[in-house]
Amino acid sequence: MGPFPIQKTDIRLAMLGMVDGNGHPYSWSAIFNGYDREEMAKCPFPVIPVYLAKEPSSSFGILGAKVTHIWTDDPADAERVARAALIPDVLARPEEAIGRVDAVIIPTDKGHEHVSRARPFIEAGLPVFIDKPLVDNATDLETFRAWVADGKPILSSSCLRYAKEYMPYRASTRELGEVRLATITTPKSWERYGIHALEGIYPVLGPGFISARNTGSAERNIVHFRHERGADVVVSAINDLYGAFGVLGLCGTAGHVEVAFADTFYAFKKQLEGFVNYLLSGVPPFPFSETVELMKMVIAGIQSREEQGREVLLDEIG
Repeated sequence: MGPFPIQKTDIRLAMLGMVDGNGHPYSWSAIFNGYDREEMAKCPFPVIPVYLAKEPSSSFGILGAKVTHIWTDDPADAERVARAALIPDVLARPEEAIGRVDAVIIPTDKGHEHVSRARPFIEAGLPVFIDKPLVDNATDLETFRAWVADGKPILSSSCLRYAKEYMPYRASTRELGEVRLATITTPKSWERYGIHALEGIYPVLGPGFISARNTGSAERNIVHFRHERGADVVVSAINDLYGAFGVLGLCGTAGHVEVAFADTFYAFKKQLEGFVNYLLSGVPPFPFSETVELMKMVIAGIQSREEQGREVLLDEIG
């Protein structure tokens, strides 16, 4: 293990893993390295080259850090990402990154895989950034809590934590009076995308979520949370809700507002800058206790759905 925080300005990162429906190895690597337009045009996620192309060349690069190594579950993906995002070294096995890089990014969004994907690098002492959700079950959450308690440098977040569209309401909701109802939406599954909605709204209200009640189905999750500030929060994760990703509504005793997440590049870059700043300073951008509470919210949403909509207290989990 090298020193942490990292005392250098040319941080080497490994991008390790790629799962169905998730193009983060392409987009995140490009944000660090820049990219080849012709090769990126072949990316199987067409939205990625579209939003990358909107950015001037000066938007790319983060504090001297570069993605220098890549491994993906399908070796052919690694070759394609490497060409598109200018990554010099393709690994045959993820563990080959140990000793060659300063930190690891695991850009996959299946929570139940993250303990096994991250373990070799955490045990080797490498700092690790893990895509959301960190976990989707209480056993794995306890494993990560033990690692963090042992001083292992681990960070996980959703990019919606950094959405610029939400920032005014993170600074203050005073003009709304007391927030009584908050709503937020996401497409795809609760297990993989519910955390986007949760982490989008969490910094507005802060810690203090009490319970979850999921009255929906695996395809249409409608999850009602109670918060100690006296707010009810309804989070909807509906498989085909692609027309409403990250639509945040805040209704208070003196006003209301609705705002939609839009600038993906900005949110991703701020999220990745947060990790690099953590590597350089040793100070996480937010306490791990917030990640623990958010993961309990994910888990409670699953548990409530499986128990026909029972109200599940977060204190029941872990």
